[in-house]
Amino acid sequence: MTDPDPQEDPAAAELARAAAEELVEVVDEAGSVLDVVPRSTMRAQRLRHRCTYIVVVDLQERLIVHQRALWKDVWPGRWDVAFGGVVGVGEDWGEAALRELREEAGVEAGLQALGGGTYDDFDVSLLGRVYLARHDGPFTFPDGEVLQTDRVPLDEVERWIAGRDLCPDSLTLAARALGALAGPASTDQG
Repeated sequence: MTDPDPQEDPAAAELARAAAEELVEVVDEAGSVLDVVPRSTMRAQRLRHRCTYIVVVDLQERLIVHQRALWKDVWPGRWDVAFGGVVGVGEDWGEAALRELREEAGVEAGLQALGGGTYDDFDVSLLGRVYLARHDGPFTFPDGEVLQTDRVPLDEVERWIAGRDLCPDSLTLAARALGALAGPASTDQG
């Protein structure tokens, strides 16, 4: 990560510094806590940690996607198919997902658990859980982690994904949820 230039954007630089100092649980694949370290150490050593992913769909069946802030410590400026982030020390998964939704999208909504799993690449190692939230907005970005959003009809998500540089972790972990949402509508009239 390149730190934001404080003379160009002092607020972004302060957000990045504060995020780097947050404490993070290092976990094994089952989620057992092995250690607690600053986020900067977790990133530098690519240590496994817990993350939440909240797929938000509006009432017109459109996926709410967003572009990450340029000061983010991993994948700055990339588009993302899910809101979410690192689970705090001792924080419950569901509470972390609700917090991240409030912080990143400025909304509160009920969550439906969709699953999860591990994700590992050259940038990150994590254990994630995916949730679905249905909300029409308005969406605000109180924590400064989002540059912009868009709404993509579920049947156009695959085409939209093909033309973007995306965060691979949320795309991988949320892919099953996105596929199920974009699949054929139920004909059950029961």
